[in-house]
Order: sequence, then structure tokens, then C-alpha cells
Amino acid sequence: MLVILPPSETKSDGGAGAPLDLDTLAFPELNPIRKRIGEALVALSSDLDASRRALGLGATQLAEADRNADLWLSPTRPAIERYTGVLYDALDHRSLTRAGKTKAADRLAIGSALFGVMRSSDMIPAYRLSGGSKLPGMRTLAAEWKPDLSDALDAVDDFVVDLRSGVYQQLGPVRGAVTATVVTEAADGSRKVVSHFNKHYKGLVARELVRTRRNLRDVNALAAVLADAGQRVEIANALEIVVITD
Repeated sequence: MLVILPPSETKSDGGAGAPLDLDTLAFPELNPIRKRIGEALVALSSDLDASRRALGLGATQLAEADRNADLWLSPTRPAIERYTGVLYDALDHRSLTRAGKTKAADRLAIGSALFGVMRSSDMIPAYRLSGGSKLPGMRTLAAEWKPDLSDALDAVDDFVVDLRSGVYQQLGPVRGAVTATVVTEAADGSRKVVSHFNKHYKGLVARELVRTRRNLRDVNALAAVLADAGQRVEIANALEIVVITD
């Protein structure tokens, strides 16, 4: 089973690993694109106004350009520790047992505008680039990644659960992957798609998929694991589950 998480704009600082080495990342066939985007990101960092426009930086976020400037020089740490925020708080990787962390390294991947997709244990630096960004002199990121990212993910011989948000799924759609939709249900039975807590519940889904001893092969097994963990889920179709919250 491979569970693909979305990235987050917020990232931890520092790290104890050596500077970024693309050859150490999973899916090495993506390295030419990673290098091209990385070099464009470093070049952009020399122009603060252009960085602000291209990356959507606010007045208090201009230091993000410095992170990009040091992309090839700054220390690295595992991707699962680099990304922070609501989903990663709910996943709570640090609290997993040793066996759970081993499963996380085996089962979790993370989508990225810069790296396309990587294993959660891959060593990466802090950086700033979102899936909807447009770098000067380049095509859209979706155009840069297609079809290579989809081809790399389609080659994964495993059951894939794609928890990425729409903009990251568009960088590299995965044929046959199961997705999750989070909805809230009112007392009258009406439902609406959750926006604010969407990441939180997807983090809980990912945590259960790391903890389970079962090797899932289809949407029915996926729904059963989540139901056993106390989540209310429905199978919308063979490629989608619905997580229902109050």
C-alpha cells in the first residue's frame, strides 16, 4: 500500500542531514524535472519582488526567499519531519511506535510542487513553492510535471490511496488510486464538503493506514480499517471513500 499525502506550506527549520542530493530521493526518474524547478527557484530568490509575486508571499514571509536561495546548501531532514501543519499534527508521526515508523517509511509518500513525489523518509531542505505557483520563464508546474509524475506513480505496483488536494493531484493524477472526501453531516442529514478540517481528518486516515497490520488491496478493505478505528466512512465507488464528521 502507498499513501500519498499532500505537502504543507509550513515547514520546520534546520535539520541534521547533508545538503540536498537528488540522487538519494525515491523516484529518481523525476530528477531532471526536480533539478530544473530547483534551479529556477534558486534563481528567483535573487529578486525579492519577483519572489513575492510568484510565490504569493506576504510582508512577513519574505524570509522564505532566503530558504529557496539556500536550497542546495541548507541541511536536510526526513520529509515527514519537514512538513508541519494540521494534517501532520493529526498524523503525529513522532508518537508512532518503532514498528509504526517503519511502516510509515514504507507506506507514506508526499506530493510536492518541487519534488513531484517522495518517500516520507527522503531527506529534504526547507523551501517555499506551492502547486499553483508559476515560476518566471517556465510553464505551469502541472505542465512541467506531466506526464512524468503520473508515469512514475502509475508504475507503483501497489494499492494507492491518494490524499493530496486537488492542485497536487493535477500535477500527476494516479490511475486507479482511491481518494478520500471529507464531509460534515447536519442533524437533518444534509452534507457538505469540509474545508477547514479536511486536512485534520485526512491526517487521521493516514495515521490509521500506517498503524494497521493489514496489507490493503481495495476500497472495501480501506473502509473496514477506518471503520474499525472508529471513523464513520462510506464507499462512494471503487475509487472513493467518504469520511463523515458531525
